[in-house]
Amino acid sequence: MRETPSSIVAMASFDIVSKVDAQTLDNAINSARRELENRYDLRGSNSTIEFDRKALTIKVATEDHLKLDAIVDILLERSTKQRIEVKSYDLSAEPQPSGKMLYKTIKIQNGIDREKAKKIMKAIKDMRLKVEPQIQDDQIRVSGKKFDDLQAVMAMCRSTDFEVPLQFENMKS
Repeated sequence: MRETPSSIVAMASFDIVSKVDAQTLDNAINSARRELENRYDLRGSNSTIEFDRKALTIKVATEDHLKLDAIVDILLERSTKQRIEVKSYDLSAEPQPSGKMLYKTIKIQNGIDREKAKKIMKAIKDMRLKVEPQIQDDQIRVSGKKFDDLQAVMAMCRSTDFEVPLQFENMKS
């Protein structure tokens, strides 16, 4: 028994992801490095900003807490200008002293972890729309028959703070 084209219902879908473009991040870090070299209060200090692409971490090293805070502020400001959301950075790590230097490792959040994905799924299901969210690795695919329902889910995700920056891609109708 073959299905006729009229009996097949096309499902529209999109993916909710959380990722940072590595090149844009690299540009923001390079811009922060240039400002670090030119700022009067940081000039001549032994301060560095290093980006590890594989581990997705930024290592900031300097001499004291005041300079460390200033460097992190510069990094966040430059990132904002490059349209990288500040929520992408995990700033919770405490600075680690080593000799005369202070080191702080900032992790870049890439992907939606299980706990936050479950929180997003619950919020989508609480909307009581005819959409089907499903977790796929570090992203969430939302599918439904009505395009308007999918747009309502996007609007809700934009207006709710899930403590992680969200982007929407692979919109298919």
